[in-house]
Amino acid sequence: MAIDRKRLIIDAATNSFTLFGYKATTMDQVAKLANVGKGTIYTFFKNKEELFDEIIASLINDMKEAADEAFDSSLTFHENVHRSLFAILEFRKKHQLTIKLFQEGRDMGTPTVMEVMLRLEKAIIGYIKERVQQAISKGDIKECDPELTAFVMLKLYIALIFDWEKQHEPLQKEKIASLFEQYIFKGLSK
Repeated sequence: MAIDRKRLIIDAATNSFTLFGYKATTMDQVAKLANVGKGTIYTFFKNKEELFDEIIASLINDMKEAADEAFDSSLTFHENVHRSLFAILEFRKKHQLTIKLFQEGRDMGTPTVMEVMLRLEKAIIGYIKERVQQAISKGDIKECDPELTAFVMLKLYIALIFDWEKQHEPLQKEKIASLFEQYIFKGLSK
């Protein structure tokens, strides 16, 4: 029964953070949405930050699972990087909580939200870094700084998916893969 209440609280809090953002969510709202007493929340979570932390940890895990599902060992490193990054960023783009957090971070600069957005970015970079290290070990790509390479890959991908479409037509998935291969894997040299 305790597990069910904890799950109810987490689901209610996720719903509240999605609807109202981090800053505007109160423990009273979460208790109402979960149909539990406010004290019940504190038997599982010390405060709102700890509850939020648990939700974000689960979100990061879900993102990694989406990337892992997109990964196919029969494909090349280049294809897998594209598939994994696309899966992660599509997850982030479609998941209502991440959309709300991105808006709150951009519009209000809430410190806790800014920290979470940084944590999400670090988790994605860490995931890509592992894949880059594996590719180096297998001889699929040249020796390089795996963390810096992961950072550049993520930032380029974000630029192509999110930033480009602010002023242009969105790029098709295949075009993004082609540009990514051109700029990252082949380079611009003749």
